[in-house]
Amino acid sequence: MKELVSILDGNTFLVSDRRGDIEPSFDFPTGLFSFDTRFLSTWVLTLDGERLHALSVDDAESYRTKFFLAPGEPTHYLDAKASVIRSRAIVGSFEEELTVLNHLGADVECTVRIEIGADFADLFEIKNSREERGRTTVSVAENELRLTYRREAFHRETVVSTSAPAQVDATGMTFRIRVAQNSRWTTRLHVSSVVYGARGEDIRATLPYGGSRSADVIRAEQQELIDRAPKLGCDCEPLAGAYRRSLNDLAALRYESIALGVRLIAAGLPWFMTLFGRDSIITSLQVLPFLPELVPPTILMLAGLQGHRVDDFRDEEPGKILHELRYGETAGFEEQPHSPYYGSADSTPLFIILIDEYERWTGDSALVRRLEPQVRAALQWIDTYGDLLGTGYLWYQTRNPETGLQNQCWKDSWDAISYADGQFPGFPRATCELQGYAYDAKIRAARLARTVWNDPEFADQLEREAADLKRRFDRDFWIADREYYAVALDADGRQVDALTSNIGHLLWSGIVDESRAGKVVEHLLGPRLFSGWGVRTLAADEGRYNPIGYHVGTVWPFDNSIIAWGLWRYGFRDEAGKLCDTLLAASRYFEGRLPEAFAGYDRDLTDYPVEYPTACSPQAWSTGTPLLLLRVMLGLEPQGEHLIIDPAVPPGMGRLELLDIPGRWGLVDALGRSREQPDAPGEG
Repeated sequence: MKELVSILDGNTFLVSDRRGDIEPSFDFPTGLFSFDTRFLSTWVLTLDGERLHALSVDDAESYRTKFFLAPGEPTHYLDAKASVIRSRAIVGSFEEELTVLNHLGADVECTVRIEIGADFADLFEIKNSREERGRTTVSVAENELRLTYRREAFHRETVVSTSAPAQVDATGMTFRIRVAQNSRWTTRLHVSSVVYGARGEDIRATLPYGGSRSADVIRAEQQELIDRAPKLGCDCEPLAGAYRRSLNDLAALRYESIALGVRLIAAGLPWFMTLFGRDSIITSLQVLPFLPELVPPTILMLAGLQGHRVDDFRDEEPGKILHELRYGETAGFEEQPHSPYYGSADSTPLFIILIDEYERWTGDSALVRRLEPQVRAALQWIDTYGDLLGTGYLWYQTRNPETGLQNQCWKDSWDAISYADGQFPGFPRATCELQGYAYDAKIRAARLARTVWNDPEFADQLEREAADLKRRFDRDFWIADREYYAVALDADGRQVDALTSNIGHLLWSGIVDESRAGKVVEHLLGPRLFSGWGVRTLAADEGRYNPIGYHVGTVWPFDNSIIAWGLWRYGFRDEAGKLCDTLLAASRYFEGRLPEAFAGYDRDLTDYPVEYPTACSPQAWSTGTPLLLLRVMLGLEPQGEHLIIDPAVPPGMGRLELLDIPGRWGLVDALGRSREQPDAPGEG
């Protein structure tokens, strides 16, 4: 895949090639997108009929970039008579400034052309090459091109205007220009992507942050968020770089929800620029010790859209937390069930876990009291609709076999769950980490019932249920002769025996019996699962292993951050540090930005982490990974009104200093050094 350049502001983003050009694509989302619709599918610049090539690209900022271009093909020696600068930004709308520079000692005349097209493809259409069902019309006005798409009440529009005189036709704009010697010519192109509502209004213009904003405003918004985060001082440059990049990307991924007009964090560019239950919850858990104010909008949005009926098409059930919310055409016309879609079995227990963790950090008991009905409904779902077979376990099977997800755990691709020999179990399936999440959710809900809701009887009941689940889980999921937990049970209660990274999530949840923990850790950091850069999703000797398979052999940074947290929870601090160290080492090869996933090749085979070709970047829970690793290395854990600080910094990393950690204790500083210079445990 050729190298692409992206910019974004909220969930409006643009993906182009290194020349700044956009050409129609139905395999990767190139173009200008907003709220799941592609508003520009063609945006190609020529000078006197020639395509340009990139001399340099400045993409240091998330919302704008600058291309330095010359006409023709690159040669060993380039004697260009002219060059072009494309300066572009997404500032609510998309703006591009074109500058042609004359390098001759005489005036020149030339023709600048922008080919413009909008297919208004839904993001799902790009993946599936679906046929457009609406009608696109084009209208031309003075220095303006308007492309309009209508399908019944679904109405989207792209309006392109220019500041310089142009000949406008149905496929673009032509500028016939004269540039004085050693001078320049400039035009400013403005592209509005209009999302119309049912009453004919531009929906985004009605939102608090809607409409066009200046670059200065966006920069100030992003900097304000970064300034609120704790200050990191460290001797480890990969960690410092990853922390800076994470904060920048979190700032860039914030977008406004049409539903409630609140600022949420999009799950990842380009495919997941929307709210996801699982992804958004785990990202919230990762960022909670650093920017807790980002978390309540996500909690409230998920609570507000909690399932309240049985809807087979959307996999909705009472008490269930959504999987994914989309705004595009296919969702609007119910060709896809994402309006919203509830096809995840883990978002519901994770929702409870997040609410408890948020209260433990912030002391915001008012939110917990407000959401008591939603938490109780989520617990009820775990015990009823979630327990499809009545066995006391959390199972999944889609109600919508045509367009619903088959796998509804975090490894939700079709081939992610298999036996060791590569064969697939039938449905329903009960993956191991779902049981861990359910266990943790009940333990945490018991704490909330006892300390906030004043319902000790309910707390006692939940704790009894959790203890029983832990006992049965150890009996039914532990593979005695291999000494690890099965990835799942099949519908007949048989163990699905592949060795996977899922067992690390079990450590985080606390469901692992203490006597088993050591063996689980040996597998996680043994050669079958551990690549040297991180823990693979599937062990290298399993039947479906593929080092560049999405969930069957790649390394996922978020997955590894949860595993590191689990290692820390069971006291395996050196092993947790090793995982932190290798992930941060990998981040250097991605310029500090850990991608969604990378290949699972052994480290001694490649010497560097190999890119996964279609990984999202930035992706929210990968962006949150360095933050959670920091928490693990510094041993940060809320306890009542205090923050416990018990650092275990990996050898060679030197000094770690995190200042102004926010929470119910006010602001606290944490300091740690590599284990060769240990600090005593402290209390903030």
